[in-house]
Amino acid sequence: MRPLYRQFATQAEIDAQYDVEQSVPDFTVYARHYIDESRLARHRLRCTLDVPYGPTRDETLDIFSAAMPGAPVFVFIHGGYWRMLSSKEFSCVALGLHELGITTVVVNYALCPKVTIDEITRQMRAAVAWVLRRIDRHGGDPSRVVLGGHSAGGHLTAMCLQTDWDADYGLPPDPLAGAVMVSGLFDLRPLRWSNMQPMLQLDDGVIQRNSPLFHVRSCATPALVSWGGNEPDEFRRQSDDFLAAWQAAGNRARRLPQEGRNHFDAIYGFEDPKSPLAQWIALAARR
Repeated sequence: MRPLYRQFATQAEIDAQYDVEQSVPDFTVYARHYIDESRLARHRLRCTLDVPYGPTRDETLDIFSAAMPGAPVFVFIHGGYWRMLSSKEFSCVALGLHELGITTVVVNYALCPKVTIDEITRQMRAAVAWVLRRIDRHGGDPSRVVLGGHSAGGHLTAMCLQTDWDADYGLPPDPLAGAVMVSGLFDLRPLRWSNMQPMLQLDDGVIQRNSPLFHVRSCATPALVSWGGNEPDEFRRQSDDFLAAWQAAGNRARRLPQEGRNHFDAIYGFEDPKSPLAQWIALAARR
């Protein structure tokens, strides 16, 4: 039988690697954590919610302002395989960063199949451009913006790194101080053969345009590539492949495997100011 992708011959084999909810005993444990800690963040931290960055109701962002003006900024893009969840489940990422004096922006976007991954990528680039142009009005320093994301958000972060910021937005060519990709997806080809295909509607064009692994450019933005040691092996393999391509293009990057973490708790470090994730952001934003 001819493989569908790499060594995988059946959808079941691909789903075993990419259906992340099945990779943990009880996904609801992590879903409850996101919801409860995010509610706490919105209660505890000064925030401005549902700020529009684009023309549709889905194009909003939540800003968790640091105590001091002129603060470095972290922009977070949530996961959910481009088809579920929202910014509100991920207010929690602001908890640890706020203790480090960092303003956090959590971005919302429209979901598949209402829109395509092409459109979601466009929305994320527009959101980043909005932050770079306007975050100073919310106490942030636009020259010290770090972008990051988890799972599909890691993919979208990598897509933003491929943006022609000068030609398309009139911004500096590499306007970001750093980029963090946790458990990202950098080659979309296997998902065409997964149980998510009915909602994602991937075809050759969408895959080619939106696989960051195929479009790595020379970029001055330093990157952190991370994943959980207990994730399905394809997430480590995808991260390593992207990291190798990123470095082969002459770009700076750090590899951060997280021993004992799975796909869902690999982002808990954003809630802890002492974690390697939070400390790397703080260092990148202060360069």
